[in-house]
Amino acid sequence: MPAPAPLSARPRRHAAQPPAGPAAPARRMTPPDPSVLAALHAQAFAAPWDAAAFADLLAQPGVFAVVETDGFILIRLVLDEAEILTLAVRPAARRAGLGGRLVGQGAVQAVQGGANRLFLEVAEDNAAARALYARAGFRFLGRRKAYYAAPDGGRTDALVLGLDLAANPDTVPLP
Repeated sequence: MPAPAPLSARPRRHAAQPPAGPAAPARRMTPPDPSVLAALHAQAFAAPWDAAAFADLLAQPGVFAVVETDGFILIRLVLDEAEILTLAVRPAARRAGLGGRLVGQGAVQAVQGGANRLFLEVAEDNAAARALYARAGFRFLGRRKAYYAAPDGGRTDALVLGLDLAANPDTVPLP
């Protein structure tokens, strides 16, 4: 059995300058720039993914990013399901609605790509992220015991959450 992935680790499954200002609308990068994503991720996570990891993910079919100056969401779409691979917001830009906008924009694009459900994993001890996803309508589906390595050397469970996009695809919930 493979060891649990560390906090902010690369997913274990194979799978231009953004607009400025706090009110800038989220947009899909065309094409996504792995170095931009890596720089944002490094500001958001203690164990960030590097540009090569993002390049590998972005080379896979169905993977897309929605990006703003201060954050992004990376999603993988497979058939009628989508998975949030990572959501990163610079610390100085948190608690201003950016994460919610990114989740909403990503969900809309997933629906446009044919997804009926959106999944993610979040560290059980990440209260801010859990609250964000709860406001967006995600529901608890399961737990992966000791999935993430914690900064203190311990282990943290991952909570598996899901959102039913098919229930009302025209009005994807926004926090």
